[in-house]
Amino acid sequence: MPECEHFSVDCPSRLLFDQIADKWSMMVLTVLDAGPMRFNGIKRHLEGVTQKALTQCLRRLERNGLLERRVIAASPIGVEYEITPLGRSLQTPFKALYGWTIANMEDVEKARVEYDRRLVA
Repeated sequence: MPECEHFSVDCPSRLLFDQIADKWSMMVLTVLDAGPMRFNGIKRHLEGVTQKALTQCLRRLERNGLLERRVIAASPIGVEYEITPLGRSLQTPFKALYGWTIANMEDVEKARVEYDRRLVA
C-alpha cells in the first residue's frame, strides 16, 4: 500500500491511527502487557473508563488484530483478553511515548501555565 500524503480523508492509515492512538487503546495495551486479563481486571486498572467505552475499545483492538478474546469454559463462563504479536509490536513505541510524557511533563505544564496566563492578560 502506498504511503498516504497530506492525511487525506480516504487514507486507511488515518482510521487505523485514530483507533490505536486514542487514550483507552494505548492504556489497554499497556495494562495487557503483563499478560492475559479479564474484562473487570482491565477495568480496575483504568480509572474513569466506562463499561461501554472499554467494551468498544476492546472490540476495536480485536478487530484490528491487536488483541484476542478467548472464552474461558468455567462456571460462570469468562472472557479473557491477550495481546497478539501484532499488538506487542506497538509496545516499544507506546513505551517511548509514555517515557516522553514523563520526561517532559514539567515543561508541558510550564507551557500550559504560560499559555493560560497570556489568555487572562
